[in-house]
Amino acid sequence: MGQTVFIPRELDANEPRVAASPDTVKRLAGLGFDVIVEGGAGTASRIPDEEFAKAGAVIGKSGDVAKADVVLKVRRPDGAELKAYRPGTAVIAIMDPYGNDAAVDALARAGVTAFSMEFMPRITRAQSMDVLSSQANLAGYQAVIDAAAEYDRALPMMMTAAGTVPAAKAFIMGVGVAGLQAIATARRLGAVVTATDVRPAAKEQVASLGAKFLAVEDEEFKAAETAGGYAKEMSREYQAKQAALTAEHIAKQDIVITTALIPGRPAPKLVSTAMVASMKPGSVIVDLAVERGGNVEGAVPGQVVTTANGVKIVGHLNVPGRVAASASLLYARNLFAFLETLVDKTTKTLAINRDDELVKATMLTDGGQVVHPAFAGKPAVMIASAAPAKPAAAKKPALPKKAAASKKAATPKSPANKSKGIA
Repeated sequence: MGQTVFIPRELDANEPRVAASPDTVKRLAGLGFDVIVEGGAGTASRIPDEEFAKAGAVIGKSGDVAKADVVLKVRRPDGAELKAYRPGTAVIAIMDPYGNDAAVDALARAGVTAFSMEFMPRITRAQSMDVLSSQANLAGYQAVIDAAAEYDRALPMMMTAAGTVPAAKAFIMGVGVAGLQAIATARRLGAVVTATDVRPAAKEQVASLGAKFLAVEDEEFKAAETAGGYAKEMSREYQAKQAALTAEHIAKQDIVITTALIPGRPAPKLVSTAMVASMKPGSVIVDLAVERGGNVEGAVPGQVVTTANGVKIVGHLNVPGRVAASASLLYARNLFAFLETLVDKTTKTLAINRDDELVKATMLTDGGQVVHPAFAGKPAVMIASAAPAKPAAAKKPALPKKAAASKKAATPKSPANKSKGIA
């Protein structure tokens, strides 16, 4: 009998995605794994149990996680779930560790080897594993769809015998993966699109999609990008100038979509109450950063708020999950691509190479300790268990001596800081 991969049903009521697809189940079996999918895990993503079974999975129950060598999830397991995990189990998910120290410590105390997929380095080898890009791409698309649903007018210009309907004006704030997809989608729907970002390179990207770039292009702006292509934090003076330009522009827009996130920090406020008040009745703002405090003053997580002047502020949670059927397929492929690198192709068993750059960048906990350089420092006491540790976690290395020196390389380069966007 081979090693076992378990795919649970997500317990969060706001999480419809699943960490596997029929395609990845077949691929996992090809790697030598026995695959167990918890019953109903894919229902909200339009993948019935029968499809997983046809692909070679066994449909099981939540308690089957105790058999697992590898657990593939969308969201980080909570304390109640971890009680059923055996020490040494490799857990691969979007761990969301920033600001969740207690949850990270719980992973360490459970003795699991946890990998945080959002820390995947942006290198050529890892492109197929980049969950932030795959999910943000869909978030940018869905943001435009949500805006169009709330906007009670047509987006494209329409010339009819009865007269001309003007095109909607859409403004995208943050040109990361989400922002670029939002630009492309809004353009496809016929809107007149402008966009802003602090990276000079974004100007060319915006233009290539047929949109107009808006920014204060002074000397500071020209030096606002690191050698690696990531955005630098701008001075207060620059932010004030950019805010003034943005405020004037927002007053003329029908749709505004904000995507700005900074890893480990609250989302920066980009749209003030005064800016919202300057917009026309019926205008729509979609805040993709609402789960991190929001870019828009007045945005409420999980709600669509209508202001006194008739502007709708959309604050949907888990926007990629609003297109779960598509998001799950991409996310599952991301997970498989990463897990494949952890498998010995000769023995067809899990063989984690802790010196591998992908492992170093993503491993959050291991052997009862928090080992990621960005979070390490407080050893956790491992939860007592009669179950033996897994072969994959037989080694319990301490944090490498050179961790401090390699921190820069290992620190997660979230797409959020690449363009001050969601990805």
